[in-house]
Amino acid sequence: MGDIAETTLESGLHAVIREDPFTPGSYLLVVDGTPQSHVHPDRPEELFFEYVNRMGHVIDQLPAGPITALHLGAGALTLPRYIEATRPGSRQQVLELERGLVDLVREHLPWSKAASIRIRYGDARETLAKLPTALRGSADLIVVDVFGGARIPAHVTSVEFYAEVAEFLAPRGVLLVNVADGGALAFARGQGSTLGYVFADTALLAESAVLKGRRYGNFVFVASLGDLPIEWMPRLLASGPHPASVVRGRELRDWIAGAAIVTDASSTPSPPPARSIFQVRPGRGDTGPT
Repeated sequence: MGDIAETTLESGLHAVIREDPFTPGSYLLVVDGTPQSHVHPDRPEELFFEYVNRMGHVIDQLPAGPITALHLGAGALTLPRYIEATRPGSRQQVLELERGLVDLVREHLPWSKAASIRIRYGDARETLAKLPTALRGSADLIVVDVFGGARIPAHVTSVEFYAEVAEFLAPRGVLLVNVADGGALAFARGQGSTLGYVFADTALLAESAVLKGRRYGNFVFVASLGDLPIEWMPRLLASGPHPASVVRGRELRDWIAGAAIVTDASSTPSPPPARSIFQVRPGRGDTGPT
């Protein structure tokens, strides 16, 4: 698998863009040995990673037409590209800490010049507080997908943080949060408890084995200030990827199992995955993700 470009970010992490040997014309963005994004520049409507597919299915359920979207975490801009391809004319803001990461992607995997995508640089939480007042209460979609290498930073996991995010959500807007965890799932359950405290309605999408803690993986939380449409749930279950689970209501409360709400004072980063999970190492000529 050929590396086409690489850089060392200001944080000291190593970022590389490499060809996907299994899907011609598509590329992986790998940061500190962890696959962060998968994009097919010529077919941005195609989503590859399981959890991103699940997010895409939720986005597809939003009312037809252009939307206002806010993304915390850029990666290779997989979802902003998807939204532009499926909902042209959408207005999108992307918050990203690593300017060098965006520069790398912009140079080697450029997105459509017609897309209304604005990049704002800085820490996700600090930059959120600096967004124009006009954006508050206007986002049809907010995506929180913030990682430093393989871990979610502690300061974007708390009830105070999600309360700040909620201020930008439209009354019928939807929040998507990507959470990674495994084993006893204490981190993921804490995020479920915290989101349930801030938002009126929350659902959880995951692969069945991940939901049961049998393997490390990604959880997609879906939240809203109002009720999530009940008709979405069977559609999201049927959309996959399979085997899939959609957890909501009492079932979700039982899964959370009384986990404590996360505050700024108690927050911790997400647990690191075992290196063998991805089998990707910084540098040239290494094996790709399993």
